[in-house]
Amino acid sequence: MASTVNSAFSDFNKNTVNLEKNNTDNARSSRDWLLSQLNSFPNKVENFPLDYPDKHIKYGSFARNTKIKPLDDIDLMYCLHGSGGYYQIDFYNRNTYYIHTENSSENLQKLSDQNKLNSIKVVNKFVKSLSNVPQYSNSSVKRNQEAAVLNLISYDWCFDIVPCFFTTEGLYLIPDGVGNWKATNPLIDNENVKSINSNYNGKVLQLIRVLKYWNVNSLSPKLGSYFFEIIVLNFVKSKVELPSFIDFAIRDFFDYLSLHIYYDVFDPKGIQGNINDLTYDQKVKISNKAKSCLEIANDAIYQETSLKNQKKAIENWCKIFGDKFPTYE
Repeated sequence: MASTVNSAFSDFNKNTVNLEKNNTDNARSSRDWLLSQLNSFPNKVENFPLDYPDKHIKYGSFARNTKIKPLDDIDLMYCLHGSGGYYQIDFYNRNTYYIHTENSSENLQKLSDQNKLNSIKVVNKFVKSLSNVPQYSNSSVKRNQEAAVLNLISYDWCFDIVPCFFTTEGLYLIPDGVGNWKATNPLIDNENVKSINSNYNGKVLQLIRVLKYWNVNSLSPKLGSYFFEIIVLNFVKSKVELPSFIDFAIRDFFDYLSLHIYYDVFDPKGIQGNINDLTYDQKVKISNKAKSCLEIANDAIYQETSLKNQKKAIENWCKIFGDKFPTYE
């Protein structure tokens, strides 16, 4: 319960949206221990490829501090050494890469088909190796597209471990789910969020998180977490500065989303191009939902600032965020 809109959002973010510090600290410790186990594989696991420790990446929303409750997955890219291999882009499909291993190490050759490194075999090598770690013996380890997924018994979260290679062009090659490789560089995403948050006085991370909660719990159709995060960042960059109060920024975002959901949304890494693949019908539904929320948010702010009616304002925000938003006390 809350007596003002500001205190309502503060309680909402603390108790419902944001990860708890103890949970976050445990997750980071668990991630670091996992990484130490992975780093031992080249020396302990038969035929495991050499690694490139300087290029491992902690990525995803947990690493960017944009993760909301519940903490259900943590992403990690584990970099392998090319050991004399080389890569080639598919002539017809520029999103597909091949890694050639005829001059590479025997360990990579054993994971290859006709001198092309099979990314499915690489992921499965991780799956099998993780299954043999005594501390993970009761956990579930499986392949899911590009990642080896480790579901821990002792914690609520799982780890998505993506093997990768670092290229001379500064790209990372990761499995594409069908045996070949595709390009990415999540370091750009990490730095993008960090720099924008810094440029807007540290207000961006909380805005992303509370809007992600709205996306997950109120929006239909729901937008993918990464796609939605880019839209929020684009909204922020469209502003000279963010409002001092988060409810004003949320109101302005609904206005932005109602129009810009129809626009192309480009991958900030410059790799995937336009990532807005929604159908026109989906865009209409999202736009209409944003317009509806904009109308409610406008009334909430009017009630709060002009009529000094905190109770009515909080009730309006409850309509937008649902029954876990604090009620008026």
